[in-house]
Amino acid sequence: MKILLMVLATLAMLATLGILFAGLFSMARGNDAMRSNMFMRWRVILQAAALGLVALLMLLARG
Repeated sequence: MKILLMVLATLAMLATLGILFAGLFSMARGNDAMRSNMFMRWRVILQAAALGLVALLMLLARG
């Protein structure tokens, strides 16, 4: 269970990093503002998922 959560947390962190850079490059190029907003919205969602998985891992490690 812990290994699965570690893999999921790592994937969520990598996805967050990827979406972050995609949003930054989109804003730097001056593309559609709505697209940049969508990237940042997904970043927040993925970041929350990653933090939740890490918190769950920490709770499991305590017990």
